[in-house]
Amino acid sequence: MLVLSRKTQEAVVVGGSINSEPTMIVTVLEIRSGRVKLGFQVAKDVPVHRQEVWERINVSGPPK
Repeated sequence: MLVLSRKTQEAVVVGGSINSEPTMIVTVLEIRSGRVKLGFQVAKDVPVHRQEVWERINVSGPPK
């Protein structure tokens, strides 16, 4: 696991290489009362789920 510290409005880039688009950009939007609000920039065809939702989908299959 990679652990990084970021301040509000700072981001982390995931994937991509020289001369290609990143797979995902995660930006810290807000830190307040012990909660962090994150923004995810990904291609429209890339699904993004909370972990508990992803686990439920993988157990029961995608919605019909």
